Amino acid sequence: MSSFTLPEFRPPDFTRPPLNDAPTVVFRRVKKRGVAPEDYHATSIYPEYFQVSRGQWLLPADSRMDCVVVLEENDTLSVKEFRRLNVGDAVACGRRENGEDGIYVYAGAFGWENRIAEKFAFRTHVSRETSFSFDYDELYRLLEFERENGFVLWVLGPAVAFDKDAREAMAGMVNEGYVHGLLAGNALATHDIEASLFGTALGQDIYSKRHASLSHYKHIDAINRIRGIGSIEAAVQAGTIQDGIMRAIVDHSIPYVLAGSIRDDGPLPGVIADTYEAQDKMRALARKTTTVIAMATQLHSIATGNMIPSYRVMPGGLVRPVYFFTIDMSEFAVNKLANRGSLTARSILTNTQDFVVNLHRKLKKQS
Repeated sequence: MSSFTLPEFRPPDFTRPPLNDAPTVVFRRVKKRGVAPEDYHATSIYPEYFQVSRGQWLLPADSRMDCVVVLEENDTLSVKEFRRLNVGDAVACGRRENGEDGIYVYAGAFGWENRIAEKFAFRTHVSRETSFSFDYDELYRLLEFERENGFVLWVLGPAVAFDKDAREAMAGMVNEGYVHGLLAGNALATHDIEASLFGTALGQDIYSKRHASLSHYKHIDAINRIRGIGSIEAAVQAGTIQDGIMRAIVDHSIPYVLAGSIRDDGPLPGVIADTYEAQDKMRALARKTTTVIAMATQLHSIATGNMIPSYRVMPGGLVRPVYFFTIDMSEFAVNKLANRGSLTARSILTNTQDFVVNLHRKLKKQS
C-alpha cells in the first residue's frame, strides 16, 4: 500500500468577482479546414474553464497545450490540434485569461502556483548542486500509488539499453507493473534487441564495454533479422528476442509507440515514419497518462510534454494532477521542458542508467 496521497483539487469559485460578472465565451466558426478563426484562444497546460452559458463553466476533460477549444454538438468541449479543425467547427475565441472573455485559465488548482515564496532566493533552478533525495522518495511513493491507480507512461532514450543492469532493471519494472505505456524511437528498441541477440549496444558489450568483432554491424544485423521475421512481436513469439525491455513490453501487452526519425537505420518494423501518425498514436497514450517519466531523450520528452496538460479528469469526475519527471545528465536537457511552460515537470540530474537501477532496487525493496 502506497503512502502517497493526491493533492486535493480546489475548483474556482465562480460566484465571486470577477468571474460572477464574466460574459459567456464567443465561439466562431471555422471557414477553412485547418485554420482557426482570428482571436482564437490557444490552450495552456492548466485547467481552463469556459462559460458556455450564464453560470455554466465547462472544463475540457482532455487538453493539451497550443491547441484550440471546440464546442461540440452535444454541448461538450473538445481540444483540437489546428490540423484537425473542420469547416463549421465552433472555436472558442478570446485571449484574456481571467474571465474577461468568458475564459478562465486556472493556475491555482493544486496549490503549486507559489513554490517560491520569496522574491529573492538561492538555488531556485536545477543544477549539479541540487539535492534530489525528496524527489526520489516522492517518486517511489508515487509509482507505488500509480501502479494500481494510474497510467505511468515512460519515454525512453537508447541509453537505458546500453547498460546490462539498467536494461534488466527497466525490464523488471515492466514485469512488476510499473509501466503502462512506452514512447520511444527506433534506437531504444534496436539497441535493446541488439543486446538480446548479441549482448552489445552499438557494438559495445553492455557489461564490459569491450567492442565486438565487426561491432558496427551489430545494430543493423539486429534490425535486419527482425525485418526478416516481420515484427518485434513475431520475433518474441519465435523466441528470437529472449530478454530485455521490448520482450517484457510484448509479454505484458504494454502499448508502445516507436516514432521514426530522419536519421534512423532500417528501421525496425513497427517504427512509424509518418510524423503526424506517430503524434496521433503518442497522443492516444498521452490522453490516459497520469505520470510521465522521460529519460535521456530530449526531443521525445519535449514532444510528450507538449501533449500532456497539468491535470487529468478521471472517470467519475475526479480532477487530479499529472506528474512529469525528466531524468538526464545534462542541465540543459532537464531544464528545457520547464522552460517551455511545463510547471509540473520535475527534473532529476543524474546518469540515466544509475537512476533506473536505483529506482528498481528501491521499488523491489518496498514491495
